[in-house]
Amino acid sequence: MDNYNYHKWEDLVKNQIPIGAADARAAIEYVRKHATEYNLAIDQIGIIGFSAGGTIAATSAMGYDRNNRPDFVAPVYPYFPDTMQKTVLPDAPPMFLLAATNDKGGFNLHCISLYKHWAANKKPVELHLYVSGGHGFGMQKQNLPKDNWIERFYEFLQGQGFAAVKNAQ
Repeated sequence: MDNYNYHKWEDLVKNQIPIGAADARAAIEYVRKHATEYNLAIDQIGIIGFSAGGTIAATSAMGYDRNNRPDFVAPVYPYFPDTMQKTVLPDAPPMFLLAATNDKGGFNLHCISLYKHWAANKKPVELHLYVSGGHGFGMQKQNLPKDNWIERFYEFLQGQGFAAVKNAQ
């Protein structure tokens, strides 16, 4: 966050994050309740979010109940400082983390911290940090190694039993 008052920004968002997390949990609960109607597996409902959405995805992995627990979470370059990390619950969902080392907000360091927190609690977690990509790279092709992150995410989902393995031909 070049030339930006990081602490002022933290003050602005600290009251909004719980509201976003409540929305995420309500959405997960709604989708789970209607999974049959949507032809979805009731036990394969996860959440992925980018930047602020990554913050919400990570937050949804802490402090849930049985109806709104995500089955997997994928915070992508989330704002998630150590001060936001809560107790990792015994049934915490698998987590996929992604960022670029040159993220000017330092959110790559937040991913490392979240990774350590999940790993210390012996929960499934995967971390991908790319040298370049900056913040907000999403699915944008930049002719960089990070352009293929979606394949790593699919492999993560496969490894956790959330995606069908492609048939070898």
